[in-house]
Amino acid sequence: MAITPLTIVLGLAGLVFGLVADRIAARWPAHEEDVVRPVDWRTPVVAGLGAIAMGALPSRFSDPATLSIFVAYFLVLILLLATDLDQRLLPDVITLPLIVAAGAVRLLGLLPPEFGPLWSAVLVAIALPAGLYLLSIPFGAGAIGIGDLKLLVSVGLISGLMRSIIGIVSGALLAGAVVLVLLVTRRVTLRTYIPFGPFLIIGAFWAVLNGGVG
Repeated sequence: MAITPLTIVLGLAGLVFGLVADRIAARWPAHEEDVVRPVDWRTPVVAGLGAIAMGALPSRFSDPATLSIFVAYFLVLILLLATDLDQRLLPDVITLPLIVAAGAVRLLGLLPPEFGPLWSAVLVAIALPAGLYLLSIPFGAGAIGIGDLKLLVSVGLISGLMRSIIGIVSGALLAGAVVLVLLVTRRVTLRTYIPFGPFLIIGAFWAVLNGGVG
């Protein structure tokens, strides 16, 4: 990845916005406890991932219009990452407008051809959340969050068929690796609830940034 002034600017923007998003998530949506979470391990995670994801965009997209779309998309994902890590929540006030915006971007044909045709994006935006919901039923309520499914709709619309599959598989593999490490180090047990949303969001970043998919 070539490091350009724009790479540095967007990387710093991702870092700063990640810090801001973490502080927003510590206060909003309203918490049950009237206590603001102090800076902790989640703060550098959100800021670091924000910096990496945003900083990688200029090397993937040279067209200013395309770059602007994905900058906006990534900023929303960073905020969702922060809220899910803090509250295990992907707020409807963010995920639902994101679906509308993603659909508009698709209908207007604003994405590069490598993200596939409209029909395949619509197909995966419907099939992937529906399929994961059906697979989660045997595991009981809460196996996968409704917010995760809503986010998958916009991820499918933006990323297209193949990239969405790559993103969800990458997120699942990362989740499995992290859970395994936490189990081995006894930080969690088999009964501990670990949100999938953050891993889904990391997979969504990778679905866009992976340049090897046509």
